[in-house]
Amino acid sequence: MFIDYVEIEVFAGDGGAGCIAFRREKYVPKGGPDGGDGGWGGDVIAVADDNLSTLLDFRYRKIYRAEPGQPGRGRLKTGRTGDPTILRVPVGTIIKDLSTGASLADLDNAGVQEVLARGGKGGHGNAFYKTAVNQAPRKAQDGQPGETRRLSLELKLLADVGLVGLPNAGKSTILATFSAARPKIADYPFTTLVPHLGIIKLREYKSFVMADIPGLIEGASQGKGLGIQFLKHIQRTRVLVYVIDINEPDIPATRDILEGELRTFDNHLPDRPSLTVITKTDTVEDKRRKAISKKLPQGYIYLSAVSGFGADLFLQEIERTLDQTDKPRPID
Repeated sequence: MFIDYVEIEVFAGDGGAGCIAFRREKYVPKGGPDGGDGGWGGDVIAVADDNLSTLLDFRYRKIYRAEPGQPGRGRLKTGRTGDPTILRVPVGTIIKDLSTGASLADLDNAGVQEVLARGGKGGHGNAFYKTAVNQAPRKAQDGQPGETRRLSLELKLLADVGLVGLPNAGKSTILATFSAARPKIADYPFTTLVPHLGIIKLREYKSFVMADIPGLIEGASQGKGLGIQFLKHIQRTRVLVYVIDINEPDIPATRDILEGELRTFDNHLPDRPSLTVITKTDTVEDKRRKAISKKLPQGYIYLSAVSGFGADLFLQEIERTLDQTDKPRPID
């Protein structure tokens, strides 16, 4: 099951209490205070794991606690620091504090980690309070409480190229043809119900990641069809590819619909570098394809993922556009 948004609570460990103790040895009857400090509480830490692709685990468990610090002991022994709690999340997860709305972490690379809640500091033992006028303090400090936070975790997939089109436009076929991804493909609308990623190899040591999201329809921004719930997964893409079926009765109008829905979702999204691909060219005769192409703007790419027609040009144009494109702006 693909889950891309959850809310959880995290509790860092409390610090351990300081110890009240005195040195007592055979020939040192009044050795003075030797109570050690308490240990720090464990942190709650998020780590980006590229083996994960969904936030499903967090749907069933909502509360996470780190271990408290251990109390100090005599002979100036400091208590053990509490073990941290590690939250492993997919690469591309954005974590926010629900109380303040502040963004705490954007885990956009595998292995990146961020402390979400810090453990409390351990309290001082009585040895800390020894002074020239108070040689035997009977005072120790409690540990400080760990941080507590209510968090939202939102997954936004990381891809270089995002496919945008109406249902059944051929997006999944493109992804399945050019990559090892295997999205569900069928000849009816809304076959794709969740986003898919695929790695497409251009040549040795050069590749890019493509994202296929469920199809949009006019009015998606008002909740029609599958709405725009998955558009956030192309907010990080560097290049957009508008995918349009050659059998659409009004191809320019279809492109306007797609661009309009994107702009409603994110005003800056349609301004990103883009390509327009006319798909399923194998379903029409060459004569009709040429007639259609004469009516459309230059620069459109005509592609049949089934027969391979236009495949080289498709990949070349994506590579050229990626080479000229900077990384997208950070997502709030």
